Amino acid sequence: MKRLWKLLSVILSRLNIISYLALENIALRQQLAVLKRSSRKPKIRNRDRLFWVLLSRFWGDWKKVLIIVEPATVIKWHRKGFKLFWRFKSRSKSPGRPPVFKEIRDLVKKITLSNPLWGAPRIHGELLKLGIEVSERTISNLIRSLRRKPPSQTWKMFLKNHTHNTVSIDFFTIPTATFKILFVLVILSHDRRKVLHFNITSNPTAEWTSRQIIEAFTWDTAPKHLIRDRDGVYGNVFRERLKNMGIHEILTSPKSPWENGYAERLIGSIRRDCLDHVIVLSEHHLKGILKNYFEYYHQDRTHLGLEKDTPFVRAIQSKPTGGELIKLPRVGGLHHRYMWKKAA
Repeated sequence: MKRLWKLLSVILSRLNIISYLALENIALRQQLAVLKRSSRKPKIRNRDRLFWVLLSRFWGDWKKVLIIVEPATVIKWHRKGFKLFWRFKSRSKSPGRPPVFKEIRDLVKKITLSNPLWGAPRIHGELLKLGIEVSERTISNLIRSLRRKPPSQTWKMFLKNHTHNTVSIDFFTIPTATFKILFVLVILSHDRRKVLHFNITSNPTAEWTSRQIIEAFTWDTAPKHLIRDRDGVYGNVFRERLKNMGIHEILTSPKSPWENGYAERLIGSIRRDCLDHVIVLSEHHLKGILKNYFEYYHQDRTHLGLEKDTPFVRAIQSKPTGGELIKLPRVGGLHHRYMWKKAA
């Protein structure tokens, strides 16, 4: 039995030697064939690369007989072939996210060019109102604009808990073409971000401000809470007016405009969307501009805080068969509303 095992081991060792010599001989012959094709630098073809890639898969000692290139080069060939193989294999499967239709890309481009002040959230809200379902991230990637920062979080929960039956009041100033300063007062409802009242004056007083409260609310529609800052224009007359109407004042901390976040955000929107792009000529001119803007603000402009809806609830419009997209200028052409027009 021992002799039989010795005989088998001798035969296997001879076969290993023969196979090793055969593979070595094939490897050397292949390299000689490559060297014969060029006198200076060997010209390596794709079939040569394929040969060494396959040989490296089945023969562990292939590095010992490799002369014309470095072993790392063969590994690079193998990795390159692996990439080409899987690229070809996955070509028909369309991996990754579904592509954005050309119609949507063109529409986003059209809206972006017509409204340079809009970012991805505003365009996304406009598309939702047109019945087009597309990710806001996709729009952001298409227009490659700066992403809007989220609103301040400091008083968010407080304002959310007091949204119902709560309003904010605030002033902001606008210079005219003749360098006169106009004071604009806005009263904002928190529940749907509606501008309940606005007025303009060049000389704000406590009496004038208290009259604006009467004009904004009748006795049976007065809100429960009113948020304001500690500006001296809110004098005793104003405070007595609120007390008589049953309105509870909520005063913000000194030098803390973020505590009146809704009103501050409204004023920022008015400036960015409108007043930063016009020259005010007079009080009458400014009143007309703001009236035009607030119509757009209430009926057309989508809001982040309202889940991309408008204060007056803008209905979603589905695209009709053969419908054409039309744009309606708003605020003198600074903004637009988009609608589907039925085919004639």
